[in-house]
Amino acid sequence: MDKIKRYPDRARTERAQLDAVLDAAPMGTLATVVDGQPWAVPMLYARDGDRILLHGSTGAGALRQVAAGAPAVLCVAMLDGIVVADTLFDSSANYRSAVVRGNLVTLNADESAGALDALSDVLIPGRSSEVRGHRRKELAATLALALPITPGQWTVKVRDAPPGEPAEVSSAWAGVVPVRSVAGDPVPAPWVATGTPVPASVSRLTRTA
Repeated sequence: MDKIKRYPDRARTERAQLDAVLDAAPMGTLATVVDGQPWAVPMLYARDGDRILLHGSTGAGALRQVAAGAPAVLCVAMLDGIVVADTLFDSSANYRSAVVRGNLVTLNADESAGALDALSDVLIPGRSSEVRGHRRKELAATLALALPITPGQWTVKVRDAPPGEPAEVSSAWAGVVPVRSVAGDPVPAPWVATGTPVPASVSRLTRTA
């Protein structure tokens, strides 16, 4: 389960390479099996050392099953470029992907608040210090989970190359079109008073894009 069999030259085996992919993609797909049927849902997450933090509603039945110990897998992927070859068959994409498997652990009440702060600060660094803390009712309605990152339970795959040279003479253009996501200008909610300053955490998002 920890070996890349298709294009093994694209495999990355160092733990730091896994961390780099996980830290670059704050959204992944959590999957498991519920009552014999496949179940998958996109989720925001945050890597916190040797674990991945996730959260959801305590009312989500499938999430409760994962919390109860059902094996699960988190998959993340990022498209970095469109690889344009001289033929459609040889065209491809540059990407980074990671798969982490294991059993999720339910965090207790004392751990949940810190985990939810960490999740927020991965998406909007510093935001947790700008707003009020979590209320007891909010924490009671939220299921905070951690997926341990353990040896033998993860894979990383990366393609970051131009198209290969054609097997026959061709006059077609070939190359790579880079793809990236950037933060746009903040748009205030309709109920925010005119002139309310944009907080530092949000401003930093646009400066680092």
